Amino acid sequence: MLRVLAVDDEKPALEELLYLLRSDARVHSAEGATDATEALRRISRALDAGPDGEDGVDVVFLDIHMAGLTGLDVAKLLAGFARPPLIVFVTAHEGFAVQAFDLKAVDYVLKPVRRERLAEAVRRVSDLVGPARDPRQPAPAPAPASTSTSAPVPSPAATAAPAVHTETPDQIPVELGGVTRFVAIDDIAYVEAQGDYARLHTADGSHLVRIPLSTLEERWAARGFVRIHRSHLVALGRIDELRLDAGTTTVRVGTAELTVSRRHARQLRDLLMRHARG
Repeated sequence: MLRVLAVDDEKPALEELLYLLRSDARVHSAEGATDATEALRRISRALDAGPDGEDGVDVVFLDIHMAGLTGLDVAKLLAGFARPPLIVFVTAHEGFAVQAFDLKAVDYVLKPVRRERLAEAVRRVSDLVGPARDPRQPAPAPAPASTSTSAPVPSPAATAAPAVHTETPDQIPVELGGVTRFVAIDDIAYVEAQGDYARLHTADGSHLVRIPLSTLEERWAARGFVRIHRSHLVALGRIDELRLDAGTTTVRVGTAELTVSRRHARQLRDLLMRHARG
């Protein structure tokens, strides 16, 4: 089972996070630290004790805005260790997601923390840590090979009732401030790459999702989205203007002007001509 260290300099937020973590059956222990210095001291002690030590830490749930060293500073320091614990950022600020995943964070949970969203982060960590076991118990012996032909017993997750609202081919879920919204793909004008994330631009604003641009390019090709640059994917029907100026091709999508790379310029012109003919 997971050994967790939660770090937040706001005591009420830390206590709530610890309560939720300790309520999860996959968590063996959850301890708290109120500043980066204390957190680093505990992590160093855990690393000195070894992965199976009583003070071991599998994952750190880490706030970003803290007095002194920030959560991002702590993550950068941990990256220098040979076997650092995994990191999940827990913050009220959406704007640090790209930096967080550049630091190899497993997840990025927005405050106020919802139980089901935190459970998803714990699941991701648990999948990476491997088969859970109590660190005080010896590792179980390998199970003998089985020749049974019976079907495997489905996991509880596989037999659970479906969620009330799930993603459909016409929507994509986005999370903001602990609330999940479902954005219609037809409302998205263009998509901007931001590291392992993509920012979806609509008339109402923008939304960050943890999906690479290449994945969206493949998934939405049949819906008229085309790659115009390594950083941009655009809905053909949302292009208002194509301009060629001094060898540089740009498109206007609403109020945004986006550069088209040379390798994509000819294909885009052909697609726009076909689209215009209907």
